[in-house]
Amino acid sequence: MDGAELAGQILYTWLTLVLGLILLPSAFGVSLGISEIYMKILVKTLEWATLRIETGVAKQSVLKNSASVGIIQRDESPMEKGLSGLRGRDFELSDVFYFSKKGLEAIVEDEVTQRFSSEELVSWNLLTRTNVNFQYVSPRLTMVWVLGVIVRYCVLLPLRLKNFLSEVVHLTCCRICVRALSGTIHYHNRQYRPQKGGICVANHTSPIDVLILTTDGCYTMVGQVHGGLMGIIQRSMVKACPHIWFERSEMKDRHLVIRRLKEHIALKEELPILIFPEGTCINNTSVMMFKKGSFEIGGTIHPVAIKYNPRFGDAFWNSSKYNIVSYLLRVMTSWAIVCDVWYMPPMTREEGEDAVQFANRVKSAIAVQGGLTELPWDGGLKRAKVKDTFKEEQQKNYSKMIVGNGSLKSELD
Repeated sequence: MDGAELAGQILYTWLTLVLGLILLPSAFGVSLGISEIYMKILVKTLEWATLRIETGVAKQSVLKNSASVGIIQRDESPMEKGLSGLRGRDFELSDVFYFSKKGLEAIVEDEVTQRFSSEELVSWNLLTRTNVNFQYVSPRLTMVWVLGVIVRYCVLLPLRLKNFLSEVVHLTCCRICVRALSGTIHYHNRQYRPQKGGICVANHTSPIDVLILTTDGCYTMVGQVHGGLMGIIQRSMVKACPHIWFERSEMKDRHLVIRRLKEHIALKEELPILIFPEGTCINNTSVMMFKKGSFEIGGTIHPVAIKYNPRFGDAFWNSSKYNIVSYLLRVMTSWAIVCDVWYMPPMTREEGEDAVQFANRVKSAIAVQGGLTELPWDGGLKRAKVKDTFKEEQQKNYSKMIVGNGSLKSELD
């Protein structure tokens, strides 16, 4: 076997493994358990390393179909009543007419077998599969039916397949990416998964958060416009799904986003919106201030808590220190990405509660569920200076304290 044949055999084997172990399982949402086996081996290896280094003991780590309108007028009276109208108590040949009538009724409109065929409509809805009696009443009606066929098969069908295929492709791609990172995700309380027409809010540690959540369901995402490689990814994604990207510094963009969000949640068949209200990545230990914009538009909020296990790799993206390429390199050279995702019961704004109070209540629930520290500070402080209002508030508090101490000292003197 020469070098070319060997290379071809290797490529064939590799493609077969990719197709059988990654693409097909990802497409059907099936897990082969490879990640779990890998994680067990990795855990054992790390525990062994810990024992060797520290010489200690390593820790051990759920038909009452409305009856269709009858096509004949049936006599539902019991046999005794039906026959009594024909004769007295003795048999008469006229009884045959009663049984013949019942038999013909059963043949024309059998109450059992008709429940297993399409309902016949009184008026035709331009579908051959529901009523065949109205297709050729007139040439004009036939033309309307032909136009309906064109609309259904040439317009509606491709549009509906596009949405379906888009969701399948998104799920498949995200599952492939997660498995490429040796990702192990533990989902909890899946009965609370975000529903269509709702808003999903989660704490934010990394761009991988999107992959983690989209592995278990599709979302319409809302986020800051990025440049570079991240910008290319964003522009590619928006061609397939109606994601909303905006420039936070532009007031016009912010108003546009709020309007788009209100329109989106008004359509209950649309995918849930995914928002990270912190507006920046936090280092997997805390939850910082939630921007109130996501909580002003109404609708149902589906909180989600995400907590990564730093033992196998640091998922936090410090965008001030690493660009997206450097960050992805660090993630891809980690042992694995392991995290827990908690879906939480949906929450709505209470009577008398403003957007800030609602945001803080949701933030507190996420912090408690994920075992994270709750902080009141704006995550944007890592890029911007402290607002003058914060400084003035501290100065006022200090002044009040000084003035109060001075008054108390004067009274004592």
